[in-house]
Amino acid sequence: MRAVNQLDEAIWRDFVDHHPAGQIFHTPEMYRVFSATPGHRPTLWAVVDRHDRPLALFLPVEITLKGGPFYRLTTRAVSYADVLTAPGDEGLAALDLLLANYRQAVGRRILFTEIRNLSDASALQPVLQKHGFAFEGHLNYLIDLTRPPEEILQSFGKRTRKRIRKGLRDNIVQVSEVTRAADLPRWYSPLQETYQHARVPLAERRMFENAFETLYNKGMVKFLIAEVDGHVAACSVELVYRDIIYGWYGGSDRRYSAAYPNEMLMWHILRWGAENQFRVYDFGGAGKPDEEYGVRDFKAKFGGELVNFGRNTCVHNPLLLQFSKMGYGLFRRLMALKNRG
Repeated sequence: MRAVNQLDEAIWRDFVDHHPAGQIFHTPEMYRVFSATPGHRPTLWAVVDRHDRPLALFLPVEITLKGGPFYRLTTRAVSYADVLTAPGDEGLAALDLLLANYRQAVGRRILFTEIRNLSDASALQPVLQKHGFAFEGHLNYLIDLTRPPEEILQSFGKRTRKRIRKGLRDNIVQVSEVTRAADLPRWYSPLQETYQHARVPLAERRMFENAFETLYNKGMVKFLIAEVDGHVAACSVELVYRDIIYGWYGGSDRRYSAAYPNEMLMWHILRWGAENQFRVYDFGGAGKPDEEYGVRDFKAKFGGELVNFGRNTCVHNPLLLQFSKMGYGLFRRLMALKNRG
């Protein structure tokens, strides 16, 4: 076996499509989305056998918040899904070789690498932790879509169910899909407002335009808006791959919260998924088990299964990471002052 940094796209796609843990973030399409996004640099790390068949695949995206002299202080790598390996000892040996090569190549150039597991990666933990990828609990909610829509609705919290039924009767919130790239600025506005209020960095609009250009015609993405009186009250973008719908980003305009546009938007996508033979809706994370997280409270209302697949993180430069955390704390305080103003 040998380590490589590129794969024939047909071989790459076949490996992901037939792997039980394959996710949209492993696909060549998402690689292209990130490649065309400012501040993002996807990388491919694989181990292949003598017939060039993949035995392990790792796709971390290097994300830089500010370049130039601040590059090393603001650059981290995120793998938005598990490392994929072939079954058995051969796959574990391939992962061992892959991570050894990755650690050596990265050195201390970036702050850390984080792997966000979207399925149970317990079999890989000994190898991951051997190479410095420490495990930390991280929650998520998965909703079973292999049920009739009414049964899904019945599994919601009582108050949420009541609000949705009332919303359907009153018809105040109108949910629709964005079908033209020209409408993305309007879609992006409440998302930007949400992240500014939370004092969390948000990818440029260009990333979502790239996603629309690359994924929309392949049926791999849905951009949704919930309107109240012609105003965008909430928005979401859902990634669609195989039998999984993945909640990628969402935001809302708090002025319209009384109409519950987020709940109506959520019901729309879950009903659509159930009616179109999808298996599961992945909420895309619900925070750390030991920390309060308001978004988790919202997601919990929809009656999904709470899982803890966790994350694995390798810190490459501990000293710079400490300085970076101090700078990020200052950034958040400045954003808070700006929001108050």
